[in-house]
Amino acid sequence: QVQLVESGGGSVQVGGSLTLSCVASDLPFGDYAMAWFRNGRERVAVIDRRPGGTTYYADSVKGRFTISRDNAKNTVYLQMNSLKFEDTGRYSCAAGRPTGNWYLFVLFGDFSQYAHWGQGTQVTVSS
Repeated sequence: QVQLVESGGGSVQVGGSLTLSCVASDLPFGDYAMAWFRNGRERVAVIDRRPGGTTYYADSVKGRFTISRDNAKNTVYLQMNSLKFEDTGRYSCAAGRPTGNWYLFVLFGDFSQYAHWGQGTQVTVSS
C-alpha cells in the first residue's frame, strides 16, 4: 500500500523558515511527479520525476519556496523561506503522473490528477 508521510511542519514567526519532507513507500518514486498542496486543493509546488527537472510554483510562493527531491531516498522536500501569515495551512504531498505530456502536467495538473496523498503537516505562521 502506497504511503506518503510528511514531516517538518510547526509554528514559526513571520519571516522564518521551515523545511517540509515527504517520504514515499511502496511507490516507484522515480516514475511520479511530486507536489505540495496547501489546504487540500491549492497547488503550491510541483517537481517532475527527475531531481533538477521541471518545476512549478504558485505565484504566491515564487522566490521564497523551493521544491526538491532525492530519488535515492524516496523523499521530496519543500524549503520555505520568508514565511508570511498567508502561508499558514496544512501542507500535503501528493504523487501523480500524466497520461500525456509531463511538462504540461507539472505546469497545469490540478489536485484531481494526483493519485496518492499524504495526511499532511500543519504550518502556522504567526507574529
